[in-house]
Amino acid sequence: MNIHEHQAKALLAKFGVRVPNGHAAYTVDEAVAAARNLAGDVKVVKAQIHAGGRGKAGGVKVVSSLDDVRNEAQEMLGKVLVTHQTGPAGKEVQRLYIEEGCQIDRELYLSMLIDRATSQVSIISSTEGGMDIEAVAEQTPEKILSISINPATGIKPHHIRRVVKSLKLEGAAAKQAGPFLSGLYNAFCSLDASLLEINPLVVDADGDLIALDAKMGFDDNALFRQKEVLSLRDLSEEDPAEVRASEFDLNYIKLDGNIGCMVNGAGLAMATMDIIQLEGGSPANFLDVGGSATAERVTEAFKIILSDSNVEGILVNIFGGIMRCDVIANGVVEAARALGLEKPLVVRLEGTNVEAGKEILSSSGLAIIPADNLADAASKIVAAVKGN
Repeated sequence: MNIHEHQAKALLAKFGVRVPNGHAAYTVDEAVAAARNLAGDVKVVKAQIHAGGRGKAGGVKVVSSLDDVRNEAQEMLGKVLVTHQTGPAGKEVQRLYIEEGCQIDRELYLSMLIDRATSQVSIISSTEGGMDIEAVAEQTPEKILSISINPATGIKPHHIRRVVKSLKLEGAAAKQAGPFLSGLYNAFCSLDASLLEINPLVVDADGDLIALDAKMGFDDNALFRQKEVLSLRDLSEEDPAEVRASEFDLNYIKLDGNIGCMVNGAGLAMATMDIIQLEGGSPANFLDVGGSATAERVTEAFKIILSDSNVEGILVNIFGGIMRCDVIANGVVEAARALGLEKPLVVRLEGTNVEAGKEILSSSGLAIIPADNLADAASKIVAAVKGN
């Protein structure tokens, strides 16, 4: 789960991380009122969407009067921002963040994330702040430092010294780095974050270290114990189909292909998508119905898959362990009938009650294409979609 910049900054501030003063605004009048309550002549009007690259798309404006705040707020609210992270459809701006201006001396990059290869927290730092870290990694990888922190010991002075050196911090900024990094690390761990990115991290004209931007993502599996974080969820920023899937405990991610996939188990789902690709097709989604799917959930899964207008055929691949193949077969038949499914449907079943499941499919009277194994299923659905 992701949150907005202003929400991330509010959370970080509770852990002692220095951020500029600012207020969220949902209307033009609220934006002006927020700016009026901030110190200094310079204000920054920031569009709040769950995507990077806002500045290049016109979503971040530095202004010097309340009239400018009003004009920029009118321009941004309701506007669709298209960035390199939103895709061509873009995202509509429904809220703004009005923030005090900052006299920037240096722009740096700092992030924390889970390194699943080592089961540790990685701190990534670079002197090239304000840029896409992917571009820095490709063009000047020597300017990026990655440090792993053992969660059993936590962040230590030697970690901080390495970051200070890599960022070439001096004076007040170097002294502030310890509390600053410790605050970030404590926030990351305490809130079950999966990503924390400060880009740019700045040293201002007074030599102080400030998180000028903040992006945070969280482990969905830990949200049950992060009530405050969960309350910050903005459903309007998420794909409607993915939101709907979560309501039925379905794991769904939309992709760019034309073959819908319904599978039980994340590993099997990944393998299914790979084999579809190997056969010359392109998966339209990742959809894991889990190990305890009911006919209702299977029907809902079909609805979600078919809500994607790009889907031209569906592959159901079920390995019945805890889940019984006959239950899935009944669900598939009920869903196909209820939805009047006319697109090609290939079903591969294996495992518990597989013969009963196959009998249900074959006696349904529906044009369901059976498959003996995963390779056979992928071959048949690709051929069916291509009209072969």
